[in-house]
Amino acid sequence: MKSCCKEVNDNWEEQEDRSEAPGQQPEKKGWLTKLKGKWQVKNIFQVVLILCTFALGGSLCAYLGRHIKSELGLPGGVAGVFISILLATILWPLCVLLISIPLGQFRFFRKYLVKLGNRMFRRKAANKE
Repeated sequence: MKSCCKEVNDNWEEQEDRSEAPGQQPEKKGWLTKLKGKWQVKNIFQVVLILCTFALGGSLCAYLGRHIKSELGLPGGVAGVFISILLATILWPLCVLLISIPLGQFRFFRKYLVKLGNRMFRRKAANKE
């Protein structure tokens, strides 16, 4: 048997030894682990901090938007919905950046918001050579 075929055969046998018992499903990655890989962060704790930043930033955005609308006496109805969406579009990135500083995730959110802005305005990233 050729050496390359022997290596493939040995690898195949190792995989069979590690196979699950009948009826058991292979171990799946959890959603936090998938987010860790997608966001390219160091550990699960950082993923949890990022999720907390998203939640707190969104809550702060809603809170500030509600107070801005009431202080300025802006209308309700369809116009109010349009104004709320506009306020959220402006306030959310600022709120998320503000919240990310004490949680230590500023670098992640700065890159995230630049990427989001590039997608919104259809700018392609400069080619790196």
